[in-house]
Amino acid sequence: MRLSIRHTTRYAFSDPVIHALQRLRLTPKGTQGQSVIHWDMEFENAHPELEYDDQHFNTVTLVAVEPGANEVIVTSNGTVETRDNAGVIGQHSGHMPLWSFLGQTPLTKPGPRMRALIREVSGPEDGERLDYLHALSARIRELVEYDRAGSDVDTSAEEAVATGKGVCQDHTHIFIGAARAADIPARYVSGYLMMNDRVEQEATHAWAEAHIDGLGWVGFDISNGISPDPRYVRVATGRDYRDAAPVTGISFGQAEQLLTVHVQVADQTQSQDESGQKQQ
Repeated sequence: MRLSIRHTTRYAFSDPVIHALQRLRLTPKGTQGQSVIHWDMEFENAHPELEYDDQHFNTVTLVAVEPGANEVIVTSNGTVETRDNAGVIGQHSGHMPLWSFLGQTPLTKPGPRMRALIREVSGPEDGERLDYLHALSARIRELVEYDRAGSDVDTSAEEAVATGKGVCQDHTHIFIGAARAADIPARYVSGYLMMNDRVEQEATHAWAEAHIDGLGWVGFDISNGISPDPRYVRVATGRDYRDAAPVTGISFGQAEQLLTVHVQVADQTQSQDESGQKQQ
C-alpha cells in the first residue's frame, strides 16, 4: 500500500515569542514493513537548526522559532510504502538494549488499579506470551473507554485505569506497563493510521510493540483491537510517549501557546487504480 500523508502543526502564541526551540519527531522510519518514498517539511516563522537520530533511531529535527513570532506552522508531507507483516517488525536493534524496555516510567508504572487489572488476565506461560498480550489488549479495551475528553498528554496509565477513560496514548501506556510487569519488553509507537471512513484526522495515532522470543517486536493497537497492518506508518518509538512525542519544546517569555493539529492520510494506490479505471 502506498500512503500519502500531510501533517500540519500550528502553534499560536498569546504574545510574541522571545525565544523558543521545538524538537520534532515527524519523519517516518525506514524499517521492516515500510519504505519512505519521499518526505518534506516546510516551516513558517521558524527554521531548522539541525537533524539527528536519537537513541531510539528516531529522526529528530530541532527547530528555532523566529523572535517576535505570534504563530508557527510546520507542514510535513510525503509518501510511504507499507507491507503487511501481521504486525511483526522483527529482531531488536539500535542503541537501547532490550532490557531497557522492561523498566517502568512515571507514565507506565502500575499502581493499585493497574495491578488489579493485571490480575484479571492469566499470566503468560512459556510459549504463550502472544496469547497473553492479545488477552491483555482486549481487557484494557473493555475497562478503559475511548474518550478524548478523559485525559491529556500527562495522564499516567494508572490514572487512566482509575477513571476508566482515555485515548490511544493511555491504552498504550497501560498495555506497556502491564507487559513489563509480566517481564515482557514493551515500547511506545507514534505514527499514522489511515482510517477507512475518512481522510481528515485531528491527531496522530499511538500503539505498542512487545518483544516476543522467536518473533522479535510485534505491534498491538489496543484502541482498535488489532495488530498493525499496511494502513499504519511508524514514525517514532520510545519507552513511553515522552520519548516518541511528535512535538516537544521550550520557550522563554510569558506567552501561552495553543496547539492545533491537522492530519490527512490517504491510500495513493487506490487513487491511482481508480484514476486508471476511469481512463480506460
